[in-house]
Amino acid sequence: MQLIQETPDLSAYTAADETIDHHHPVVRDTAARLAVGVADSYEYARVAFEYVRDAIAHSQDSGDLRVTWRASDVLEQRTGVCYAKAHALAALLRAEDIPTALCYQNLGVVHGLVAVRFNGAWHRQDPRGNKPGVDARFSLNGERLAFTPDPAAGEADHPVLYAAPHPVVLAALRAASDRPHLWQTLPAAL
Repeated sequence: MQLIQETPDLSAYTAADETIDHHHPVVRDTAARLAVGVADSYEYARVAFEYVRDAIAHSQDSGDLRVTWRASDVLEQRTGVCYAKAHALAALLRAEDIPTALCYQNLGVVHGLVAVRFNGAWHRQDPRGNKPGVDARFSLNGERLAFTPDPAAGEADHPVLYAAPHPVVLAALRAASDRPHLWQTLPAAL
């Protein structure tokens, strides 16, 4: 699949906003801690991916009822659904000037992940969190995502790389009073 930048301006994929708030002290402190001893930006991206995947619980898996959406809140509360975890990873990578996009799959509901830019190409990564049957890995040599869409079931990868969270996703997160409410209002399409 060919990934398509929403905007040709690469600086949009390193920008901070209300959601990808990589200027926030929690994000900056976490990024600085993760950067200690890493050799290069590729190693930092792998370490940040593994941190978000493994140290930030997917709230559905852990039974946490809280809904987070802002990257700093995800890192501080150490919980979030796929979208929130993608926001946290994007903020950690952008804090180290690694271009990072938000991207999505339709798996019956919209699933969130990120794409990182290395060596002139975009590479999708899924920090959702592993569990039995899910084994996502950081890779620049072939995708190792949590899920593979089933076209026969109407599932698909969305090729657009967004600089900011899709408005439909962000609206669902911000409106949810708790995770059970979010589960009732998850977007089925972008």
